[in-house]
Amino acid sequence: MTAVTQAPTGAREGTRLVHRVFVIRELGIAAALVLLVAVTTLVNPRFLTAQGIKDLLLGSTILAVLAVGQSIVVITRNVDLSVGSVLGLSAFATGSLFLANPGLPIPVALIAGVLLGAACGVVNGALIAAARVPALVVTLGTLYVFRGVDYTWATGRQINAADMPPGFLRMGSATLLGVPVLALFAVMVLVAAGYYLRTYRSGRELYAIGSSPPAARLAGIPVGKRVFAAFVVSGALAGLAGVLYAARFGTLDANAGNGFELNVVAAVVVGGVAIFGGSGSVYGAALGAVLLTTISSALPVLGVSPFWQRAAVGALILAAIGLDRALAVRMARSLRGRSGRG
Repeated sequence: MTAVTQAPTGAREGTRLVHRVFVIRELGIAAALVLLVAVTTLVNPRFLTAQGIKDLLLGSTILAVLAVGQSIVVITRNVDLSVGSVLGLSAFATGSLFLANPGLPIPVALIAGVLLGAACGVVNGALIAAARVPALVVTLGTLYVFRGVDYTWATGRQINAADMPPGFLRMGSATLLGVPVLALFAVMVLVAAGYYLRTYRSGRELYAIGSSPPAARLAGIPVGKRVFAAFVVSGALAGLAGVLYAARFGTLDANAGNGFELNVVAAVVVGGVAIFGGSGSVYGAALGAVLLTTISSALPVLGVSPFWQRAAVGALILAAIGLDRALAVRMARSLRGRSGRG
């Protein structure tokens, strides 16, 4: 009887320990962000003006939306390298829709972009989950395939801001109670994803898959189905990011989103989502996106050359991976010790 009552207690202690590690990582990212902003503001007080804060929020919005989708995939021990190409394809599709239908309602454009991104995610998810092809190989291939479709569609054309509806362009710069509307999209996506991963069983199963896919299969978790869904969500959010990109910048061509995939993976890793899968949170990934955006804006103010800006991001990635590994080892030892005492 005693053994039966002790097992749930040990499980609860393990869950609290894992949660504590997540909180410590995210607080560390937030502290680094505050320190960077404080130092930059001391050098240049105009960095933290109302307009400066708005620019930081706008700059991190699209990256944060992509990072939320990417973190869901990375939690399952996979990676989606095609998000930048999906963003570019969705952005150009949005501009083309408005060119063909000037009176098109903005919600229809948003839905169309999300559906296009989800369709790209279906391609990735089907090849990875059904055909059992490694995600790195598949998404590296679809990165070029989707970008090639974008180039073929654009055929050297450029969509200018003057061709877009004024209401749509206003959405890219408008504020609500001082907060950019685009940032509110990112907040809604972040809260919805965080609630799902924490509350729903299928969301928690993603962590189990990332921790050990064979063990997840033995436990009866539909691994292929969950991984497929994760890639569809990542594609849908990349499609949404494409629409937001079109609203913010207005001028579009086939190069939109080029190179974003590396920044997204960097934001996720720096944000505490373990590249080995099974741990992390979308909140940390969003903080990572804000931190990387702030670094890009702050280091030029501090007089740091572009080379060292890239070196700083690379150092952050290596430090995050090393810290993840150290925390994982320490947490495993702690759990084993508690299990032995139990």
